[in-house]
Amino acid sequence: MRSLIDIQELSVEEINDLVKCAEDIIANPAKYSEMCKGKKLATLFFEPSTRTRLSFEAAMYELGGNVLSVSSAASSSAAKGESVADTAKTISSYADIIAMRHPKEGAPLVAAMNATIPVINAGDGGHNHPTQTLADILTIHCEKGRLDNMTIGLCGDLKFGRTVHSLISAMSRYENVKFYLISPDELKVPSYVKKDILKKNNVEYVQTSDLEGSISELDVLYMTRVQKERFFNEEDYLRLKDSYILTPDKLKTAKPDLSILHPLPRVNEIAVAIDDDPRACYFKQVYYGKIMRMSLILKLLEVVK
Repeated sequence: MRSLIDIQELSVEEINDLVKCAEDIIANPAKYSEMCKGKKLATLFFEPSTRTRLSFEAAMYELGGNVLSVSSAASSSAAKGESVADTAKTISSYADIIAMRHPKEGAPLVAAMNATIPVINAGDGGHNHPTQTLADILTIHCEKGRLDNMTIGLCGDLKFGRTVHSLISAMSRYENVKFYLISPDELKVPSYVKKDILKKNNVEYVQTSDLEGSISELDVLYMTRVQKERFFNEEDYLRLKDSYILTPDKLKTAKPDLSILHPLPRVNEIAVAIDDDPRACYFKQVYYGKIMRMSLILKLLEVVK
């Protein structure tokens, strides 16, 4: 039995295998429509979520399975003080696989250590969000036709953005990938990400606060929102929240085949006017996220080898 808590747990070969399975799901949806018949997914979300929870649920339904759902801590036994470990042990009797989101970093790991079924980390605090990264990887692969030899710009909240940390971690393992880390000083990538991932793997990167000066170099631009819920101080949030707003003007020097990604929800970092630009991929990302979660469920349940 295997869980997925951190994207680093997957080898490049395993990521490529998930991508290959996802592409087959896209090409042959009918082939997969009953592969999880009789299986149940429990979605345990102790933090607000729309996309991720519904994406997991849609993925399981499209595989012919069923879903048991907890959509807030207030509606679960956590409100009575039940530990994550006990919850995981209990849910193991009801379901075949768990997708868990939790505000505390490490909570899904504790669940995985105590469950007798696979656990998927659907986001733990500012730490990890491996299935968003898998969605991002599939989007890049489908849009670019490759996962190597490219320059990726990451823009906005690079300090608290768990999607950013996970994407750097995953893409650093592919050949000739270079990063532009675009953020205000207060929201720079944490030093451990630079030290343990970028420098350790000799990955080239540029740290800058200049989006417009960098955009012409990029094959992929990954925009992120400044996350109000991660700030201790509202003044800091208000000062930084509009640091980067992508508008059609700022795309004038961008490559014609640039791919613009965003993990969503969008606040105002990307102008609505860009939605019709063929380079906008963030709503395709939502679709690819559902497909990649289907692929992951199949692999963790060992329905597909």
